[in-house]
Amino acid sequence: MNPRAIEVISDCDLVACEDTRVTKKLLGFFNISKECLSLHEHNEQEAGEKVIELIKEGKKVAYMSDAGYPAISDPGDILVKKCIDNGIAVSCVNGGSALLDALVTSRQDKDHFLFYGFLDAKKSAREKELNKLKDVPYTIILYEAPHRIEETLHSIYDVLGDREITLARELTKLNEECIYGKVSEFLSLDFSSIIGEIVLVIEGYHENEVIFTEEKIKELLLESLQKGRSKKDAVEYVSKTYKIKKNLVYDVMKTIE
Repeated sequence: MNPRAIEVISDCDLVACEDTRVTKKLLGFFNISKECLSLHEHNEQEAGEKVIELIKEGKKVAYMSDAGYPAISDPGDILVKKCIDNGIAVSCVNGGSALLDALVTSRQDKDHFLFYGFLDAKKSAREKELNKLKDVPYTIILYEAPHRIEETLHSIYDVLGDREITLARELTKLNEECIYGKVSEFLSLDFSSIIGEIVLVIEGYHENEVIFTEEKIKELLLESLQKGRSKKDAVEYVSKTYKIKKNLVYDVMKTIE
């Protein structure tokens, strides 16, 4: 327990927890007396709704799991998502690891994730790294500096596509903020307002079940050509990005004058 956690729990009206017996024992050690509400893996849906109601009534609620880390192979993820869906701010009280704090407060899958850290500052090297990550089926966690975030988001959009993403900044500090949405939505942000250390939590790859007709492939090739790629590079890009056989993409390119 760190001082901030003790302060937050002392200031809240209610503690939702995995096991009330374990939590009350811990709170007793710090001479904290609070009403505790049981919220564990078997009742998280119903108990989560109760917590949302209490918060909407103006109550301050904290959540504690028995050990480990809430929402990381522990209860808490359903509650976090319910809070986000109801416009309720979620803050993770720890400070020991920005990547875990960002993951816990995100909408992305928490069962399996890959922490990658910082991407290369150079565009070509950065996109080469992202190409290696684009087929990873797990949530991807990146760190980024504010002066590079705009370029990095553009690279993510170009290589990984329009995925769900959480941008978390200044975690555990006074101005901490989490922003949720698609990568395309982030590209219209005022990046001068995005300051502080940043964590990006990115949706993992999912099998694309879209059936690509020749017309659709042609449309994708034309879009790629309009971005300044050569015919050869456009074929390579469309084939790799959308996982379409290269010879099929090449045959469609031959129909484009």
